[in-house]
Amino acid sequence: MSRDLTKPRPLEPEVLPPAPEWVDRLAWLMDRSIPIGPWKIGLDGIIGLVPGLGDFAGMIVSGLIVAAAIRARLPRSAIARMVANVALDGVVGAIPFLGDFFDMAFKANTRNVEIYREALRGGGSRTRDSLFVAGVVLAFAALLAIPLLVLFLIVRRLAGPG
Repeated sequence: MSRDLTKPRPLEPEVLPPAPEWVDRLAWLMDRSIPIGPWKIGLDGIIGLVPGLGDFAGMIVSGLIVAAAIRARLPRSAIARMVANVALDGVVGAIPFLGDFFDMAFKANTRNVEIYREALRGGGSRTRDSLFVAGVVLAFAALLAIPLLVLFLIVRRLAGPG
């Protein structure tokens, strides 16, 4: 039986390129390298304690994993989920105290390595990825709309009737 060489064959799992080792190490360092009793936190939670600059630095480091995914030509939907994780980690992480606990619990880098591996395997659903990204965009739009609504109500109240 001859094989049709014109049709591309899917890669077998054993020949799929793995995520670069440095991506795994970076996620471990940022999210799980420091054991504290039954929990593990990483440098992301520690550097996030530095107001403003710490969360920005954490987002830059997290962006390296996203850059590796772009370089590996992962699907845009997977990259969008990864970017949303980094953005969520950075935005919520910037909130004093609550954000610091969120930084230690959310583990955006570990989530992004899981998305990376899933995309390499060809797993995951683009529909699910797209719905997730749409939900994040809507949530951010709502967060942006709240201050505008409050400002509108204040101006309306100050202007008075008529």
